[in-house]
Amino acid sequence: MGELILVRHGETEWSRSGQHTSYTDLPLTAHGQEQARAVAPLLADRSIGLVLVSPLQRARQTAELAGFENARVVPDMHEWDYGGYEGISTTEIHRDRPGWNLWSDGVAPGPDGHPGESPAEVAARADRVLAEADTALRGGAGDGDDVLLVAHSHFLRVLTARYLGLPASGGALFVLDTGALSRLGREHDRPVITAWNTMAQPANH
Repeated sequence: MGELILVRHGETEWSRSGQHTSYTDLPLTAHGQEQARAVAPLLADRSIGLVLVSPLQRARQTAELAGFENARVVPDMHEWDYGGYEGISTTEIHRDRPGWNLWSDGVAPGPDGHPGESPAEVAARADRVLAEADTALRGGAGDGDDVLLVAHSHFLRVLTARYLGLPASGGALFVLDTGALSRLGREHDRPVITAWNTMAQPANH
């Protein structure tokens, strides 16, 4: 049985500045493009049977630059909807809400169409993606093939928590950098992390 491989998209202007970015559809920076290309060697010896990607361009660009132009877009893989905290850093939020924590406190309502999401709502999306990935890993994608997910930090952290049988808030335990690769597998048929936050050095750095 293959592994579930997670890739966070490369750097954007807002990920560099620490601004919460969910539905704002930013492209990769030049450095983010280099990070995406650097993912390809990390996957060179893997057999990828299925590639799923967030609909947002920073994730789609990352998948393409890593060599997966035909990834299937999955709407459930978009980033946590930050509602009224879109574009705002944690430091700025703490000025009005000292001690605020995304994982336990959720977000403030945002503009029309973006009320924000609770941890449980993000977990429900992650669970649907995990169900599809599990079907592929158990034979639908080819015996022993891996499933690659290219998405966003907080979504992938929630997904990891759910894979391990933790509540969504367990995602707080897993730091995930831009352009990083992680792997989820099984040991004695129990879910485990087999690699986390692995980075390749971009060619120009």
